[in-house]
Amino acid sequence: MKIKDRYDFIVRYFSETMPVAESELNYSTPFELLVAVILSAQCTDKRINQVTPPLFHDYPTPQAMASATPETIYNYIRSVSYPNNKARHLVGMARMLVSDYGGEVPSTGEELEKLPGVGRKTANVIQAVIFRKARMAVDTHVFRVSHRLGLVDRNCTTPLSVEKQLVRHLPADIIPLAHHWLLLHGRYVCQSRTPRCHKCGLQEICKTFPHKSFADMNPFE
Repeated sequence: MKIKDRYDFIVRYFSETMPVAESELNYSTPFELLVAVILSAQCTDKRINQVTPPLFHDYPTPQAMASATPETIYNYIRSVSYPNNKARHLVGMARMLVSDYGGEVPSTGEELEKLPGVGRKTANVIQAVIFRKARMAVDTHVFRVSHRLGLVDRNCTTPLSVEKQLVRHLPADIIPLAHHWLLLHGRYVCQSRTPRCHKCGLQEICKTFPHKSFADMNPFE
């Protein structure tokens, strides 16, 4: 199967089976999404959604969070991974938004990655979800599913190399949606150690069916 046919297949499949695919993080503003995505690094969305309601209630804006201390924010997020670092990042991020961007979340990757706690993946999520740009955020699920379905070469061993190949072959207008397709498929069907192949409609093009553990190729583990 040619690579174009492989991509056409998955676009048709997900368009039919998952026409609506969105972030499972709860948020109501761009700032809240930015906070949630920073917190979600190496942590589940379920946990983040348990933590953020009181945090967003007390610190709903960059101005409010900029006035807090990392020690105060830590008390809200102590149950997430790396809470000390993330508390410092959130306060630093909020202060920079206020001082450099008028309290608004910037729309470019270059500006976003200047913010404490924001790397390429987080910047791509914000650009895709909030600003509808053709940016592909590659997390552990996207990385795994892309390899198993043969959407990227075996020598794509870094998130950046996977991102570049996906962006090269996917239509630009569906890249923001395709991120959620691959992520949710990896989260609920094409799981790392115990993939639910019997529930997968992509066996026809899957390069690694039946699966074994994917841990040996996962740079996130």
